[in-house]
Amino acid sequence: MNTHSKFRNMSAEDKIFDVVNFVFLTLIVIVVLYPVLYIIAASFSDPQAVISGEVYIFPVRPTLRGYEAVFRNKKILTGFANSFFYLIVGTILNLVMTMLCAYPLSRKEFKARNFLSLFFVFTMYFSGGLVPSYMLVNSLHLTNTRWAMIIPSAMSTYNMIICRTYMVNSIPDEMYEAAQLDGCTPWKYLIRIVTPLCKPILAVLTLYYGVAKWNDYYTAMLYIRDDALQPLTIIMREILIQNKVDMTQIGDASNLAKLQGMSELLKYSTIVVASLPVMLLYPLVQKHLVKGVMIGAVKG
Repeated sequence: MNTHSKFRNMSAEDKIFDVVNFVFLTLIVIVVLYPVLYIIAASFSDPQAVISGEVYIFPVRPTLRGYEAVFRNKKILTGFANSFFYLIVGTILNLVMTMLCAYPLSRKEFKARNFLSLFFVFTMYFSGGLVPSYMLVNSLHLTNTRWAMIIPSAMSTYNMIICRTYMVNSIPDEMYEAAQLDGCTPWKYLIRIVTPLCKPILAVLTLYYGVAKWNDYYTAMLYIRDDALQPLTIIMREILIQNKVDMTQIGDASNLAKLQGMSELLKYSTIVVASLPVMLLYPLVQKHLVKGVMIGAVKG
């Protein structure tokens, strides 16, 4: 039975619900999609068309000048390299630490697991605050180093609980007993059996950790002073928020208009380029996302 026939055979109340639901979801898609299309269109448009408000959905007088300016900017390229380092190294460390913590807390024979879980849950609601955290990082000599972006956020308690719950609900205890009979050690069991079975939840956690690492700018503001170590988010913040025109270098109004136009074009082009890694990462883990979240969502 096709969709049209199904709709005809539905009751009046179901038809009204489907129509209202369709209209509502369509409006949400438009509200979410329009800013994305506008930014993409503006990044490919002529600078004067952008500042004059001619751009809506499609590029006006298409040009690649914005992207040329992005990839000529050494600070942006350095920020990209740093962000990729923090993304890759930080996410790998996050996944390793999460697995190493979630696995023992998922084993029923580990008698202290409930007691230790309370300590992890406590950190979700209470913390020392900004000043003690900064003093700790500074005392460990991590300030103004790459590790300040990685080690303090090595594991998320919330994500660890999701991973632990996934293990409890998806991996039967009989599998561990069978592995023991075959002479499998706990480390081999974790690496060769548990980890492959946790691919769906690891894909979800990769997305969570990866997006958080890529978008993190507050940590860099606190701990990183060297421009050579700044992530892309700090460079974008300077471009989007702190960008100012030096009036002493403007000869006339036409030069000012050109500089303002390129400034706007550079903003949109930087946003598009900075969003690409996350946009490319999501399709790779999307098929595991719903399954992993649903199985690991009930936290006990």
